[in-house]
Amino acid sequence: MIKKSLLLCCSMLAFFVFSQNKTNTNTFFQDFKNSFTASYESNSQWYLNDSKFGDFEEEEHLRSTNFLRLDYSVSNQFSVGAQLESYAPENLLNNSKLYNKDFGLATYYLRFATKKIDITLGYFYEQFGSGLILRAWEDRALGINTALRGARLIYYPSNSIKITTLFGKQRKGFEVSDGDIFGVDTEIDVSSTFNILSSSSLVLGLSYVGKNESYLKSDESIINDIPVLVNAFSARLDYTHQNFYTNVEYIEKSKDLRLNNIIPNIITFSENETFKGNALSWTAGYSQKGFGVSYNFRRLENMRWFSERIQANANNNPTNQLSINYLPALSKQHDYTLANIYLYQSQPGLFIENYEYPFIKAGEIGQFIDVFFNMKKGSLLGGKYGTKANINMSYWANLASDYSDPTGIPYFLSDNLTYETEFINFKNKLYSDLNLEVRKKWSKQLKSIFTFINLYYNKSVLESKADNSSVRSWIGVVDGTYKFGKGKSLRLELQHLSTNDDARNWMGGTVEYFFNSNFGIYINDSYNYEESKIEQDTKIHFFNIGGSYTKGASRFAVNYGRQRGGLLCVGGICRPVSQNTGVTVNFTTAF
Repeated sequence: MIKKSLLLCCSMLAFFVFSQNKTNTNTFFQDFKNSFTASYESNSQWYLNDSKFGDFEEEEHLRSTNFLRLDYSVSNQFSVGAQLESYAPENLLNNSKLYNKDFGLATYYLRFATKKIDITLGYFYEQFGSGLILRAWEDRALGINTALRGARLIYYPSNSIKITTLFGKQRKGFEVSDGDIFGVDTEIDVSSTFNILSSSSLVLGLSYVGKNESYLKSDESIINDIPVLVNAFSARLDYTHQNFYTNVEYIEKSKDLRLNNIIPNIITFSENETFKGNALSWTAGYSQKGFGVSYNFRRLENMRWFSERIQANANNNPTNQLSINYLPALSKQHDYTLANIYLYQSQPGLFIENYEYPFIKAGEIGQFIDVFFNMKKGSLLGGKYGTKANINMSYWANLASDYSDPTGIPYFLSDNLTYETEFINFKNKLYSDLNLEVRKKWSKQLKSIFTFINLYYNKSVLESKADNSSVRSWIGVVDGTYKFGKGKSLRLELQHLSTNDDARNWMGGTVEYFFNSNFGIYINDSYNYEESKIEQDTKIHFFNIGGSYTKGASRFAVNYGRQRGGLLCVGGICRPVSQNTGVTVNFTTAF
């Protein structure tokens, strides 16, 4: 009913605009052109059989995702829009099957905005603070869209105060979730409101988000207060003074059921216990010309939060559909292939995993530091054109916890699990890395990037192996680009990864040539040249050959090759992908 009403409103508005301009057709079409924007994106893959991987086992070899976004500004205050999507005959491999549909109206909205109020009906995206308590967003590369369908009101009582209220249901494919989401966020520029700290800025933010989801408890349920309403409260403070900035944010989430994963492939809830969640984040930094440093500390405990509880199971929902909050990994994001083999994902949930070899996760604690500096032109290290360097470090650990059962049953068989965590303890190491990147320009034509990475990866916990395995590795990359002029350029990249065991040693490289600023081709390969001690037949060339052509706001790209199985990460959010071989075609345009 809501969809039909919104479509009727859009039709009436279009008729109204046309009727107002019918006396001057040229003016109407010119105004329409200036007020109308559209974009289109298509991603298609044709999966092939491969002698190394075997036959492609899925029924559909050809798959495609398509997005058509339409926006129209009726006036300076009023706008409408919609997004049409197609997943025919199926979504891309490893993406959510919630989106398997030939064609459909995915999102739509009506918006009215002035200097004082901003009202949206239909689908909308929103973020409170850093997103630890709420973020509704879209990332097509990951196959995620957590837009809310409902209503949002943003009110500005003054230039220094912003109040946001919202209510809706999360997008679930072409439908919406069972749970309701509602919340309010207040942001106050304290320094401006009270006319203090004239040379600084102090902003206070307060947020509330609630999730209402009914739960049918089983006959064996011991407790009767299974929460239908789960609440989360957040407070944050942002302070900046000249070149210095800092931010602190704390979230408290009320009790909810936890998933009981002790039986493989069977998803149940532990109805005997409910648990709270919390998150603490602190960021500080300093920057000036030629130098910058930033530090992040974060602690997450039982903070996986979804508009439908069943989606909290990572095996059942690897693409994180219906996630209410945003919990990216705070570690270096790399562009190079071999640097993306051992990737860290944030560990915010409370889980018992693996029935035969149990271990428990309650959350994560860690820190992340970035240092950037420029070596001046003319100096010994800077040379004629100067040199840029970046040092990045991160360390993440499982929360140190004590687990018990009041009935005396071993914790890995218990449905009455209780636990206590230490607030600050970094002893249960999950991941650490040290990254050094140096960018050097040698001449007007030649520039290069040198990268060194040293990392530790707790494979046993991060991949639920329960075999006490871990990986220590180093990665080296040399990347050089030579410009010939008139848009022509050649880029050569060489990589090497060495591990103490696991997949052993890899080498890789890329050759990329641009004939002009619009058209380029490339070939790359990653090869596990030393046989793994753990797995057999690991010597495989993961090659890719492709190219792209760009004209104005349009881009066409094609690729043929193999994809290595593992994690695909964008902005610190990851999803698993399986190894495959095929042809990929991408097309984007805007008009």
